[in-house]
Amino acid sequence: MSKTDFKKTLKHLYNPSKKEFTVVDVPAMQFLMVDGRGTPGVAQAYQDALEALYAVAYKIKFASKKGLDKDYTVPPLEGLWWAEDMDSFTVARDKSKWEWTMMIMQPEWITPEMFANACDIVQKQKAPAALSKLRLESYAEGLSVQIMHIGSYDDEGPTLHKLHHEFMPANGYDFNGKHHEIYLSDPRRIAPEKLKTVLRQPVVSKQ
Repeated sequence: MSKTDFKKTLKHLYNPSKKEFTVVDVPAMQFLMVDGRGTPGVAQAYQDALEALYAVAYKIKFASKKGLDKDYTVPPLEGLWWAEDMDSFTVARDKSKWEWTMMIMQPEWITPEMFANACDIVQKQKAPAALSKLRLESYAEGLSVQIMHIGSYDDEGPTLHKLHHEFMPANGYDFNGKHHEIYLSDPRRIAPEKLKTVLRQPVVSKQ
């Protein structure tokens, strides 16, 4: 049985240039999603969200392998981020004011029934606190600008400022959705200066 790695089959979405901003057309994909608020990595809501996401993601993966003969590597953690004042991201970096949706992409062949079954099993085995908040939902970004950020999450500010205030205005783009990050490295195992994170912003042309 072959094993799909979406970071390779969707390389244009998961491995952008680290030197310059690139424009991509992101198709609709389905995700496991949990909404929350507060400092990532610190807030209890964030920890609970990740626990539920990973527990169900792996149950679905095993069900796909066993029941459908379709195996795959669980895709990386992703997050949508926003705040009333977007300078919270680029200037102040006040994480306590951040709103977020943490998510993990699911293959197109994963059905709502498979999701429900996985949730039932996880509820009986672990009963994670945020399981009731978990959903399977399609998300479409369309036209987007992205770049690979190498380094600490706290060092993203200058890149985001350049994206928002230089690249987008210079190329006639306006905001068209939430700031999106894809976490390709495990911060528990990788030094902060070596972390790889895709930074993405959905846009619309003003022309």
